[in-house]
Amino acid sequence: MPDGRLLLGATPLGQPADASPRLIAALGTADVVAAEDTRRVRTLAKALEVQIAGKVVSLFDANEAARVPALLADIEAGATVLVVSDAGMPLISDPGYRLVVACAEAGLPVSCLPGPSAVTTALAVSGLPGEKFCFEGFAPRKAAARRAWLATLAGERRTCVFFESPRRLADCLRDAVDELGGQRRAVVCRELTKTHEEVLRGTLAELAEWAVGGVLGEITVVLAGATPRADLPALVAEVTRLAAEGMRVKDACAQVISAAPGSVSRRELYDAVLRARD
Repeated sequence: MPDGRLLLGATPLGQPADASPRLIAALGTADVVAAEDTRRVRTLAKALEVQIAGKVVSLFDANEAARVPALLADIEAGATVLVVSDAGMPLISDPGYRLVVACAEAGLPVSCLPGPSAVTTALAVSGLPGEKFCFEGFAPRKAAARRAWLATLAGERRTCVFFESPRRLADCLRDAVDELGGQRRAVVCRELTKTHEEVLRGTLAELAEWAVGGVLGEITVVLAGATPRADLPALVAEVTRLAAEGMRVKDACAQVISAAPGSVSRRELYDAVLRARD
């Protein structure tokens, strides 16, 4: 039997026609197809008019660690194992990482069948700078963790791409307005490459207002990088002035941040104002 290997196959985000010829060939020839959802890979194969000849097994977050030893043994025995996620590139917020690490440590070959990725697709259509960007995976589920995470992006100069659940998108965008300022630019990409694809560009405030009505589908958010930080003492002085005129400190911070998008987070400015009062 020839030497075994691990293949990572990028699958279409929505349109089966986006599948590469190499992915189609691998689906029909791999000894084992390890899929995030076995039903979805069979549906894809049917749409591509290819017969999966090998064994099909599930490989998702909850069972990946348990699956690795058997899949590694298959590769060591000479099998070709193809890993596919539901859509896009495996490992990009999808299963496969543990298996790749195990193969690398065992000195087994790992190859990639390149293709669709929601990250680069969203970045390309966003209209935001793409020469330098960062990918943050899924936004944190819990409100406190999400706000803390957004605060770390206040000074991030690179364009940032992240995934979000449609059920939590409105909350996430509202938190982003509080932490980053309502004027920071962003793009919400919904159902990329699919029939109901939608790309909405605007400020965080505008997008947060749009999302209040509820959103469906797969969501990718592209966030503009921060502009150079304004002088913090100057921002504190402006908040202090507004507060002296009768405005609440919290509201003054929000107003000042809105006028200096990407400068500092609302929390950072608020804390600096309180320190200045001590």
